[in-house]
Amino acid sequence: MSLSSVKEHFKKFNREQDILEYNQSSATVEQAANALNVIPAKIAKTLSFKDKEGNAFLVVTAGDAKIDNKKFKEEFGTKPKMLNAEEVVEQTGHVVGGVCPFGLANPLSIFLDVSMQRFQTVFPACGSVNSAIELTCAELLEYSGANAWVDVSKDWDATLQETVIKEDSHV
Repeated sequence: MSLSSVKEHFKKFNREQDILEYNQSSATVEQAANALNVIPAKIAKTLSFKDKEGNAFLVVTAGDAKIDNKKFKEEFGTKPKMLNAEEVVEQTGHVVGGVCPFGLANPLSIFLDVSMQRFQTVFPACGSVNSAIELTCAELLEYSGANAWVDVSKDWDATLQETVIKEDSHV
């Protein structure tokens, strides 16, 4: 059901046809990278947390990033406490392995981690354990309706970057 809610979400942007579906699982970063034939860092993984009051929110990071407890607490005023699998489905409408910031069951705050900004495009899931879409970081921000870019991760490889080759404008 959640893949259909994500497709419905992307209809607003005329992008539902860009959702990629696979015969193999893309539920983990490694599986998604294999299915998409990209490095794991380009997988945009969506993590589900709850704040002190128990309100759920999402943080999307690069596939090679880990949550930095100190940075997280400084940003959100609480230690990172992840939702359990049942809470994830209840709050997002998506199963673990397909969680994304699109087509959500409930309105949730969404934050995008700067670890993804090294790449021209990233690949978030699309509500199922075998789907994804390729988006620029600007598109991810727009389509997710994210609240803000944050810096709450660590251990990602800053040397992994895509370089933009500018065409020579001289004739």
